[in-house]
Amino acid sequence: MGFSSCSNLFFVLFILFSYLLRVSIGIDTITSSQFIKDPETLLSKDGSYAFGFFSPENSTNRYVGIWWNSRSTVVWVANRNQPLNDSNGIVTISEDGNIEVLNGQKRVIWSSNVSNIATNTSSQFSDYGNLVLLENATGNVLWQSIQQPTDTLLSGMKLSINKRTGEKSKLTSWKSPSDPSVGIFSSSSVERGNILEVFIWNETRPYWRSGPWNGGVFTGIDTMTTAYFNGFQGGDDGQGNINIYFTMPNNEVFLIYNLNSQGKLEEMRWNDEKKEVEVKFTSQKSECDVYGICGAFAICNSLSTPICSCLKGFDPINIQEWNRNNWTSGCVRRRSLQCERVNNKTTSTKEDGFLKLQMVKVPDFAEGVAVTPDICRSLCLENCSCTAYSNDAGIGCMSWTGNLLDIQQLESGGLDLYFRVPETELGMHALDKGTKKTIIITIIVILGTLLIVICGYIMWRRISKNSDGKSEENNSDDAIGGFSQVKLQELLVFDFGKLATATNNFHLSNKLGEGGFGPVYKGKLQDGQEIAVKRLSRASGQGLEEFMNEVVVLCKLQHRNLVRLLGCCTDGDEKMLMYEYMPNKSLDAFIFDPSKSKLLDWRTRYNIIEGIARGLLYLHRDSRLRIIHRDLKTSNILLDEELNPKISDFGMARIFGGRENQANTTRVVGTYGYMSPEYAMRGLFSEKSDVFSFGVLILEIVSGRRNSSFYDNEHAPSLLGFVWIQWREENMLSLIDPEIYDHSHHTNILRCIHIGLLCVQESAVDRPTMATVISMLISEDAFLPPPSQPAFILRQNTLNSTQPEENQGVFSSNTVSITDMCGR
Repeated sequence: MGFSSCSNLFFVLFILFSYLLRVSIGIDTITSSQFIKDPETLLSKDGSYAFGFFSPENSTNRYVGIWWNSRSTVVWVANRNQPLNDSNGIVTISEDGNIEVLNGQKRVIWSSNVSNIATNTSSQFSDYGNLVLLENATGNVLWQSIQQPTDTLLSGMKLSINKRTGEKSKLTSWKSPSDPSVGIFSSSSVERGNILEVFIWNETRPYWRSGPWNGGVFTGIDTMTTAYFNGFQGGDDGQGNINIYFTMPNNEVFLIYNLNSQGKLEEMRWNDEKKEVEVKFTSQKSECDVYGICGAFAICNSLSTPICSCLKGFDPINIQEWNRNNWTSGCVRRRSLQCERVNNKTTSTKEDGFLKLQMVKVPDFAEGVAVTPDICRSLCLENCSCTAYSNDAGIGCMSWTGNLLDIQQLESGGLDLYFRVPETELGMHALDKGTKKTIIITIIVILGTLLIVICGYIMWRRISKNSDGKSEENNSDDAIGGFSQVKLQELLVFDFGKLATATNNFHLSNKLGEGGFGPVYKGKLQDGQEIAVKRLSRASGQGLEEFMNEVVVLCKLQHRNLVRLLGCCTDGDEKMLMYEYMPNKSLDAFIFDPSKSKLLDWRTRYNIIEGIARGLLYLHRDSRLRIIHRDLKTSNILLDEELNPKISDFGMARIFGGRENQANTTRVVGTYGYMSPEYAMRGLFSEKSDVFSFGVLILEIVSGRRNSSFYDNEHAPSLLGFVWIQWREENMLSLIDPEIYDHSHHTNILRCIHIGLLCVQESAVDRPTMATVISMLISEDAFLPPPSQPAFILRQNTLNSTQPEENQGVFSSNTVSITDMCGR
């Protein structure tokens, strides 16, 4: 009897141990025959996340969800609107291949609901809390929880807008801390007037907004002041979707954004010292964070008493309500605008103007226009409906019509807002008439003196430049054969004879090199100035279009990192461009030459990288024109006597205007190896196309290897593939040119490799803007997200089935634009 009792006890303990072992360890896969039942779990490989059954605090209902470390941090819920009322629930794979949650009566209460799928599927629980439904035969992902957010934004989870259908993915709050069903608050990204923001909604009413996204930060969040803050990225993915998402920083254990039942979006991080999850950011720090709390034409400042005040030139609409701290009715102008009076046929000599607010979250309902700040102001001033404008390097020009709503004073960051007022509010009206008259007379005298000096200088320049007494500019119409669209007052026009003399009749000894355009010669003018003369070859397929394109573009640009165009010449069939002479020729002549590469130490190469980046930022954002270069490569980077870089060759450049941020072409031009995938494959180009080329340049400069030197390498078909392999294997030293490696620069070199990989990512939306690149280059504190796999790593295996010369035809119908048949 004793033996029997011991046997029974052992059997009971064995069954209990087996059950507890199954519950505590969990399984990693769900199939039609291998399911989990309450309270069993799936665990991620690193053990950080669990998937299974739970009950919220103060509730007996059972839900299927995903949590981090403990059930107190639930990040995703499947059956949030249909709870289980007992502990008999099961998660399994159904006959139609979907993931299903069944109650004790085997009734389906939740399903992944994917249609037309193979029945041979399984579900796996991956790292970062993602439940995935896979097709067993192919391994294709059919569904994943990360694509269906509930109340929490996880790393890689996207708030997206489908531009074609208008469909959005969004966060929705719990009804209460003990009830995961859908609450009244939601959060989604919104694109209006080409401006992207994140909103929190109270049912259908705006409750909070982030301020415009500028490619690196949300400008209305004062704590978000560095590029790639917490790994946030956003924009058009090129597939018809607008996305906002973040990637987990390398030094973080746990980071999420949760929309709680009170409508607050909170950033939650793991504090390793305190061993707990902390709230590091909340969308509602003060009353000023409530959308539109002060009404129209008012600003909210949480440090003021009262928090709301009307803009200068405006008064409260309802003073009684205002005095009772009910500000929602807003403010109204004291005096009508001059523009309005003119339209109503009232004459006046006064004009409207703008007053400036600094460091503010700009109003809602902005319209984006890609123009310079000066043009931005002029466009607003000329439009009677325009009530304010602002400008940001990452967004461009923003303007507002109608009421200005939800302006907030920030403690740091933010943007400058210029709002429209009549002349009487600009400050000049406070001066007496005598003072005004004195100021006006003084200004007229100064301007008159300056005008005389400038005219005298121009006349002296004309006389000294034209010894025959005949101004070259006066002959400009004949010289360029009728191309009057070029502003020749900004460019000297040379005759053929002077250039022939300067180059000793284009003697071979003066030849500097030759590209797709034609040969380039060194020359010296009569005054001793050295120049470089690019002469269009008659055999070249490039013609007037490329010639005039470079003239139009470069005569309007002035930047220390762009080559300076001095003049042009057209004489019959002759077409020539004159540039400042670069004694050190091009970058590729140094970094790929074993003898000369030693002259470029790391500090010099870093300065070259930064200089190229600043030149590109000028082209993309800061110049009078918005320009995409489209043929950025080492041979088009010239070096002056101090080895400062200057971007050259603008024959393929494209000028963007208005609201353009992307264009499509059937005429793909450029150099294979430097072209972004969306441009090479589909003819789509944008600023991110130049960013891709810049990324290739960084990797070439750091490694000292040509991108084209890997054609016959079966393990790494391109420089990008080689760098990516070494990056994943953490074998960084093999990437770096031995001529530049210095342990003291190790961190900076690795940072540049990291930035290069971010620039060459497959998806254009994942690549940083040039403004963000510069921030990452100059600030060691700027966060760098982990890069995704570069473009062309796999595709090049098929492309390389032919010789590089044959491949070239795949990418360009204008092969003469490519100076080397292989990318240099």
